[in-house]
Formats: sequence, structure tokens, C-alpha cells
Amino acid sequence: MSDRYVVIGNPVAHSKSPAIHAAFAAQTGQQLEYERCLAPLDAFAATVQGLIAAGCKGANVTVPFKLDAAALADTLSDRAHAAGAVNTLSFTPQGIAGDNTDGAGLVNDILNNAGVAIAAKRVLLVGAGGAARGVILPLLQQGPRELVIANRTFATAEALAVRFGGVTAACEFAALAGQFDIVINATSASLAGDIPPVPAAVFGPGTLALDMMYASAPTPFMQFAAGHGATVRDGLGMLVEQAAEAFFIWRGVRPETAAVLASLRMPA
Repeated sequence: MSDRYVVIGNPVAHSKSPAIHAAFAAQTGQQLEYERCLAPLDAFAATVQGLIAAGCKGANVTVPFKLDAAALADTLSDRAHAAGAVNTLSFTPQGIAGDNTDGAGLVNDILNNAGVAIAAKRVLLVGAGGAARGVILPLLQQGPRELVIANRTFATAEALAVRFGGVTAACEFAALAGQFDIVINATSASLAGDIPPVPAAVFGPGTLALDMMYASAPTPFMQFAAGHGATVRDGLGMLVEQAAEAFFIWRGVRPETAAVLASLRMPA
């Protein structure tokens, strides 16, 4: 019998994770099943306990349950503890282990798929919510020259900078100055068709602008950045890379991601 894994969310019908993990399993010869699991908004813990009782081996966790998953886990990895959020659960005889692969996914996408180094670069992280919090530690581990967090509310950005001691500066959007090598949009503005109010001067011909969201067409943030000279990238590569990290946690095998990402980018 194949081991069973799921992605838990609400909503979850749109998730590409089953296709990604099916491709990883076929590539690596792993016997597993991976499905979507819609959890009621007030019943995340009960949903997880039901999955464990049914013999499920692990779960990815998406919106809006990443904080619930962190609270439910018996143990947390260092990066999950730093993020305060969990997107990967492993159900073991010792209990529920929580991890966060979002930051590793972002870093691997930038390094391996975009071919851009982070070390010694000037990096801007736009937003100070849960998505930003999940990627700061892996970004800092790459040794950027600067890591600046910008947010609508200075106090929120400052609190995040204090939480992670290696952050260079925190500021409101209007206080940003100069061009950055890498600009990462960790806000949810693209979901609403909006653009975070970053000055155009943060972009230039040498800038990689990455939106952690993805859609069938370039997001408003990507269009704005491209209009000011930046090379742009959406969050699909990050999605595939964080899935590969979760697959490695569960199966001990690291899948190749390039072909899977390329297949997802092909027109339907």
C-alpha cells in the first residue's frame, strides 16, 4: 500500500501540490499518494488527528492554517520556530513534527532557477506578515550585504527586524532609497490586483524582482517592476522548490525540480 500525504487548506481545490508531488514520486520511484484536503476553518486540529488515525504520513499546510500547524506540532525545526509558522507536517511515532520549507524554496528558486546569487547583494523584502517571516532566516543564511524589510506600518517591520537580528534595517515604503539587487514581494497585494507602494527607484536593469504569488499572467507587481527595468519572476518556482524540500523531509530523496517547473509553465 502506498504512503499517503495531503495538502491541507481552505480553499485548496486550486492547489498544484498534488501534480508536483506525483511528478516527484514518478521521477524518484517512490510509492505514495498525495491528495487535497479541505479543512473547516474551525477544525484544523481535528482534521489532522483524523488524517493520522487514517494512517496518513504527512501533510503540507497552506492558507490559512500555517499558524495552527505550528501550534499543533509537538516539535519544530529551527526554521519553523524562527518563522512561527509551519507548512510541512510529518506524522511520526514520536509525534507531529513541524517544519517550514518556504524560505528554502525561495532561496533555491533564486539561486538555482533564476541563477542569481544572494551573497553580498542588497535585498529588499516587501511586507512584514507571515510570508515574509517564513523566508527571512534562509535569506540571512545566504549572507546578503543588506536585508531591508519595508512595510506600510513601520512598527510591524521593526518588530520583525528585532526578531531576526541580522536584518539591516526596517522602514516604511516611503523611506526606501536606492536600487536593490533583489526585491521580493511578500505581501498579498497581487491577489487583489494591487501593487505595494514601493518607489520605482528600488528597481533597475540589474534587479531581480520576485513576487511570491503566481498566476497565469504577470502580477501587477511584476508588471510595475518590469516597467522600470527589472527582471521579473513569479512564485511558481518557489512553490516547486518548497515542495521538493518537503518531499526530501518525508522520503529522504531530493527530486530534480527543473523539468517539473518547466511542465507547470507550459500552456494548458
